[in-house]
Amino acid sequence: MSVTSKIRYGMAGGGEGAFIGAVHRMAAAIDGDYALVCGTFSSDAGRNRRSAEALGLDPARAYSTLDELLAAEAALPEDQRMQALAIVTPNHLHAPMAIAALDAGFHVFSEKPMALNLDEALAIDAAVARSGKLYGLAFTYSGYPLVEEARARVARGDFGAIRLVQVEYSQGWLSLPIDRDGNKQAEWRTDPARAGLGGCLGDIGTHAFQLAEHVSGLAVEELSAELTTHVPGRRLDDDVAALLRFGGGARGVLKASQIAAGDENGLRLRIHGKKGGLDWSQMEPNTLTLRWLDRPAEIVRAGGPGLGEGTLARLRTPAGHPEGYIEAFANLYQSFGRAVRMGTATPPAPGVAGWFPGISDGLRTMTFVEAMIENSAGMAKWTSLAGVLDRRRANEAV
Repeated sequence: MSVTSKIRYGMAGGGEGAFIGAVHRMAAAIDGDYALVCGTFSSDAGRNRRSAEALGLDPARAYSTLDELLAAEAALPEDQRMQALAIVTPNHLHAPMAIAALDAGFHVFSEKPMALNLDEALAIDAAVARSGKLYGLAFTYSGYPLVEEARARVARGDFGAIRLVQVEYSQGWLSLPIDRDGNKQAEWRTDPARAGLGGCLGDIGTHAFQLAEHVSGLAVEELSAELTTHVPGRRLDDDVAALLRFGGGARGVLKASQIAAGDENGLRLRIHGKKGGLDWSQMEPNTLTLRWLDRPAEIVRAGGPGLGEGTLARLRTPAGHPEGYIEAFANLYQSFGRAVRMGTATPPAPGVAGWFPGISDGLRTMTFVEAMIENSAGMAKWTSLAGVLDRRRANEAV
């Protein structure tokens, strides 16, 4: 494929009235790498048709179901058919849609969490392996330029051996029972059949976990968890906390809540080593604060001096021109598109140009979800993530 040709992609979900589908489309459009050519945007025929019309699509490529989309697109000439599918549906459709698309020979870029549970995640992993196609996940916050700067500084040892990782994600939008009052975004996120095993845990706890491991470069080995449901009658957790034990001896704390009344989207990461530490907040994403044991604190700014090559590659505007959520999302789409063009089968490692969250991030986060639920419900003080994954793999083999 020509490096100048646009990547043809389709979309499952994200039709009229949906939030995240529009975000994906904006992110894919920023760098001019993609062209939306088809979709199945809603199970409601009228909404599906209107969504396709609003997006300027050929009506013949607005499909009623994913099965219809995959069959029809596969029958088109290679230079016309969809190459990748973006999945922006509620969680219960992520796994079946991803597996079907991979098995049909298409790359997949999916919303998170990747599945309802770890068994489904392992089924996606198997589909990726047998298809040889790319699988990306929308862990958007790892696409911010200064998150890459933070990761790179930890990796090169600026702070010494890491001792402490603190991550929190605080929202307040579910403080009241709006899931029972007709709010569609809240309603499906608190329904176990559509959201999966965790509520707040799966929705934003996975973001916090992925960010902590990605930036620290360390893997959580064990955790001790508490899951709470504060709103009476709610069927899934709306507030979670965990103590974390990382490989190498570092310790951590993870807090995620959707009932912190008044909070908006308070994702914050702090990492401390022997010599100093860093502090980054998603609501002020263009600032990275470095604090030292033996000298004054430093403020690193997006577009300012002292940034690494990987950080600069993720920036689009000069210093002082704010970049944010959509641009971070676009960085993931840009990297995913680069891999599609190069014909690579797996994402590069973190720190290598073109990295994006993939199947390994998905398996880690789903293992985290199940370990959190197992520990919170049981009597054990600590739960091993490797143990949880090993038991699931053993069940798969039976």
